[in-house]
Amino acid sequence: MNLCIDQGNSRTKVALVEEGQITHHFIYRSFSSSDVERLFQLYPVTDSIISSVINIEPAIVNTLQRLSQRFVLFDHQTPVPITNRYATPETLGQDRIAAAVGAKALCPNENLLIIDAGSAVTYDFVSEAGEYMGGNIAPGLKMRFTILHRMTKKLPLVEADENELLPLFGQNTRDAIAAGVIRGVAYEVKGYMRTLGNQVPHFQTYLTGGHAPYVLRNVRDSKREKRTIRYEKHLVLIGLNEILEYNKLKIEN
Repeated sequence: MNLCIDQGNSRTKVALVEEGQITHHFIYRSFSSSDVERLFQLYPVTDSIISSVINIEPAIVNTLQRLSQRFVLFDHQTPVPITNRYATPETLGQDRIAAAVGAKALCPNENLLIIDAGSAVTYDFVSEAGEYMGGNIAPGLKMRFTILHRMTKKLPLVEADENELLPLFGQNTRDAIAAGVIRGVAYEVKGYMRTLGNQVPHFQTYLTGGHAPYVLRNVRDSKREKRTIRYEKHLVLIGLNEILEYNKLKIEN
């Protein structure tokens, strides 16, 4: 059983993977070496990988190294099963390359647009030849809500409901902010899809991240939207498992 750990800006996502399938999934607001110890006690974990966009506590790394038969601390020097064409790979977030690997594993022979709606919204492109070609970073939903509130004198801090289909134009301040922010990201998504569709003959879009459901409902509200979007909640964790397996094969060979 593989233990895959993705430390984000606000949460740590953990998956236990057996024979390529996620069997257990957990989300931690805070994550420590004692949590690692408990996972190894409760489940037959043999190998592990950790990726982080923040500084990892040395105690977590030490515990994973001590308890794992094979351990991967994922960074820009870790071998991955796609070609990274980014000019500065040392500055590329590991979650972005892991999501790219995950999408390629799920859809191996296709051009891929990968959108991660988390603390930031990232847009990344992987060619059908398996080359990561780069991507963009934009403010996430919470960031946009917060900035509207903090940078004005009267606008309230809004929290949206992922299940609501927002109006085209709000008829009160709360709905105007919610629709402006969430529809704004949804239109960004559609814009990237439309522009990419003019440059490549075919591609598949994957949407992931904690705020993906908010965006997804408002992207799919148009019958004219011809291209499908696949929502994959665990895309980064799927990619981390692929990277772990890839490195295990390299060690064995």
